[in-house]
Amino acid sequence: MRVATQKLISQFPLPLLGNNSENQQPELNFNQICQLIIQQLTALLPTLAIWIVYHDLETAKRHVVAEYLSPHLCSVQSTPALQTSYFASGQFHPDFAYLQAETWWRDDLQVLKITKLTASDFYHSYVCRISTQSLTTGEYILICTNKLLSGEQQQLLLGNAQILSNYLAMCRERSRQQQEIAALSQTLGQAEHQLRNPLALINLYAENLRLALPEGELQEQTILIRQTVDKLSAKLTDLLYRGQRANLNLKKYNLQTLIQECIQTLQHLLKEKELTINYPEQPVFVTVDSWQMKQVFDNLLANAIHFSPRGGKITCNWYAYSNEVLIEICDRGSGIAPEELKQIFKPYYSRRLGGTGLGLAIAQKIILAHQGNLWAENLPEGGAQFSFTLPAKRR
Repeated sequence: MRVATQKLISQFPLPLLGNNSENQQPELNFNQICQLIIQQLTALLPTLAIWIVYHDLETAKRHVVAEYLSPHLCSVQSTPALQTSYFASGQFHPDFAYLQAETWWRDDLQVLKITKLTASDFYHSYVCRISTQSLTTGEYILICTNKLLSGEQQQLLLGNAQILSNYLAMCRERSRQQQEIAALSQTLGQAEHQLRNPLALINLYAENLRLALPEGELQEQTILIRQTVDKLSAKLTDLLYRGQRANLNLKKYNLQTLIQECIQTLQHLLKEKELTINYPEQPVFVTVDSWQMKQVFDNLLANAIHFSPRGGKITCNWYAYSNEVLIEICDRGSGIAPEELKQIFKPYYSRRLGGTGLGLAIAQKIILAHQGNLWAENLPEGGAQFSFTLPAKRR
């Protein structure tokens, strides 16, 4: 989901989606976004008071970000101050007690539609619901003004409410993804214990066979078995821990090189279904952990191969922007059913017969660790498209 803000005349830039440092995954601070929206509206509209109400899914607490700036009202302090959880603290402002009590709230208030409330003869109040959360009292932005808002001013308020709504949805979607990734990490941790011992046993028996066999082809095969086990063990370690480390093994790579290496490993599947993979001729460089990024391409391309019709083609595109690189992988299969779009990144959910349901979940975990986002959608002309972003630059 992208938030378009360029059409608004904003005096205060909205934050990027978190901290882009290499040592920390990005986090969305919705409270900070609320404060910036309030600052913008108080600068552009005849504001007496304004507050935003939302619920934090992680803490299950209700939050209110408020500002009061009305020096001509005797009980309003002249120095405005942003306050969080203002209503919950019981510090009701007497001039706006009716609005703060929220007895005016109705469940049938429409999302992203401005409603004028009749609360006072001294000020005008407007409310805009910003989500459809089925809670006792919903989430909204409310503004009190000393004069009626014009149509253009109401559109400005509505535009900022749209931004809030989009950011809130992104915060919740990211929180949901983080919970699923945490569950996946726990499952992989359990799987590690179950896989380490068999791998060590295979390695031990292969070494015993090597020592018992005469020099020749059979002894060379036992050496190959041991080398393969060592590689599997190293990859298991990378899979379990690299995505959780603060510092990934980041280097600059050409996307062409990464996808060429992945196509090489998938040649047997491509030949079996007579498929071709097209990708751009222009090189684009990204700073990634190459082994993990190959896992992403392997999972997404294998998925596209499975659902592509025989003799078709798979298209890869990438686009470099100032702050990010967008990569798209498209197939010409039957697409993804609407009810499956919300499920495909969940661990153990698979549309493929015999699939483990971990491929897409692992791909999402890796992309999140690289400070990007991964999503899926259906193409108008048929087929599915998996897209993910990566930072163009790292500080």
